[in-house]
Amino acid sequence: MPKLSDVITALEELYPPQWAESWDAVGLVCGDPQAEVRRVLFAVDPVQAVVDEAVAWGADLVVTHHPLYLRGTTTVAATTFKGRVVHTLIRNGIALHVAHTNADHADPGVSDALAEAVGVTVTGPLVPDPTDPLGRRGTGRVGLLEPPLTLAAFAANVARGLPATAAGVRISGDPNRLVSRVAVCGGSGDSLFAEVRAAGVDAYLTADLRHHPASEAAEAAPVALVDAAHWATEWPWLPLAERALHGAAETHGWTVETRVSGTVTDPWTAHAPMSFPA
Repeated sequence: MPKLSDVITALEELYPPQWAESWDAVGLVCGDPQAEVRRVLFAVDPVQAVVDEAVAWGADLVVTHHPLYLRGTTTVAATTFKGRVVHTLIRNGIALHVAHTNADHADPGVSDALAEAVGVTVTGPLVPDPTDPLGRRGTGRVGLLEPPLTLAAFAANVARGLPATAAGVRISGDPNRLVSRVAVCGGSGDSLFAEVRAAGVDAYLTADLRHHPASEAAEAAPVALVDAAHWATEWPWLPLAERALHGAAETHGWTVETRVSGTVTDPWTAHAPMSFPA
């Protein structure tokens, strides 16, 4: 049975901390490196519902994509909701490890898993990592739909391929236009519109598209936009990371049980359809 330090070493070989953005907060948040790890839970968000799931299952380690303290803190008091997470973890002997933008940039990473989930065959990164001699790592991915689909049909693929959320999937563009070359970026991707245009794609799938950036992008170039929930676009990475850890466990001869969290942590809980005026 591996120690926590062994499992963290394996995770950091898969998702090296140096690949993270300078503003990010990745790595071990809490946990005793000498503790034994039998069960590992993978989740997108380090929120109380996920921690409660970890406690109920008897997990020794939770691996999340999103950081708990991205902007730092001066307290972990249980009077705060993040402090309660820390107290619950420590009280139950559960460690927390974060792989965020280092998992985004990995090969394969978050956007590779997103592309696979919606039927896009990856050909390369949207924004290549200049330190990767093979040109495979980086932010976002570009790929192909084979055969091409209408924008409406591609959006339907996205809706089927990602976990269901209240907001569903939105599109910007002619639903009947054919889409062949696609860019994808798990999580918030409206800072990459210049790179998307330079990639010469027909459509761009990402999350958290705001009115002004989306409106300006639609005016600037004929690129269709497909907007899904942030949590949903990053969730496909969890099974990928789980398989990668299983591979490391087999290499080292470890016996580790893993689970992808079934807790939906998308903050939006309901959707009320609107009727257009007659």
